Amino acid sequence: MNGLQELFSAPLLQLGATTVTLGAFVVFSGLCLSAVFVVMLAMLWRSSRARVEAEAEAALRAREAEARLTEITRAQAEMQGRMGTLAEIFSSRQSELNKAISERLDGMTSRLGHSITEQTKSTHENLAKLQERLAVIDTAQNNIQSLAGQVVQLQQILANKQTRGAFGQSRMEAIIADGLPPSAYEFQATLSNNSRPDCLIKMPNGAPGLVIDAKFPLESWHAIRAAEEEGGAEAQKHAQQNFRRDVEVHIKAIAEKYLISGETQDTAFMFVPSESIFAEIHENFEALVQKAHRARVVIVSPSLLMLSIQVIQAVLKDARMREQAHLIQGEVARLMEDVSRLDDRVRKLQTHFLQANKDIDLILTSTDKVTKRGAKIEALELGALEGKAVSDDEAAEDGGSSTSVRGSGSLRLRVVEE
Repeated sequence: MNGLQELFSAPLLQLGATTVTLGAFVVFSGLCLSAVFVVMLAMLWRSSRARVEAEAEAALRAREAEARLTEITRAQAEMQGRMGTLAEIFSSRQSELNKAISERLDGMTSRLGHSITEQTKSTHENLAKLQERLAVIDTAQNNIQSLAGQVVQLQQILANKQTRGAFGQSRMEAIIADGLPPSAYEFQATLSNNSRPDCLIKMPNGAPGLVIDAKFPLESWHAIRAAEEEGGAEAQKHAQQNFRRDVEVHIKAIAEKYLISGETQDTAFMFVPSESIFAEIHENFEALVQKAHRARVVIVSPSLLMLSIQVIQAVLKDARMREQAHLIQGEVARLMEDVSRLDDRVRKLQTHFLQANKDIDLILTSTDKVTKRGAKIEALELGALEGKAVSDDEAAEDGGSSTSVRGSGSLRLRVVEE
């Protein structure tokens, strides 16, 4: 025992001024081991507690997870039910949609077929109309070609001076013949000075006739057109001078040959067979128009000649009406006599009607009285009026002769004679 104490008392190490013995070291080591053990126990307790808490938390989490899993399972079941419902709804909607699409496709197909049929029909109709129009165009083209040939022939006709004069003469004659009766005009009439105008219109009431000349110098006018096409200013000027000279000579010839005092009017017509030439003369050759006016020669186009013929026609019609005025007055006087006799006869007929109305009224009065008497006779009873005479008042009311008649029985009646 003492040896053990000495052993534990023996110094083990020197730490500065402190000497560490084995016993102290053993005690210190025991304390350290105890502390380590306590720490280890504490750590083990803490670790076990932490494990328990972890296990509890894990169990809690497991329960929560299980609850969530259950909720998820339930939600999944609900979702599956909803998905089934949606699938059914989608299936029904899809069938309805397919049906609607099929119906619309059928409708569109029908409408498209109908539209295509109508479009085809319309196309055929348009093609038929187009063919008709093309046929009309072909006919018009043929007419144009024919007209072009006629224009060429007309140009050939107008190339000759005599044929040009005949052309103006024919136009003038056509206008006059369409507007006046044959007795109102004369072509190529011979005047007292042996001149023969193209037309002489006979005025009413013995008035002097109106002379119309159709020999317009067209060759000078065509010379102006040819100079304009060539483009030479000098040639145009020369052609215009020649045209002006020819027209002045023609105006002078008309005034000298056809204006005869007491036989023809104081004014004569110079017929221009073209409206364009007439307009060109009034636009570019105003001096010729003024000179013709001073010479009492009126330049007329086809339209102006037609208008003048219409005026002359109205004058002739008015003159004929004035000539027939006395006949119309006589007819009106006889018509008034007939109307007067008709009035007298109507008045007599009215008097007869009034008398007949009075006679009818009297006849109606008599028939009314006879009807009343008949009604009274029907109302009498046999034996009711036996031995009873008709009163004087009733006889006076009848206003006619009465006769008493006695029957075989006891009935006595009064017969009224109207």
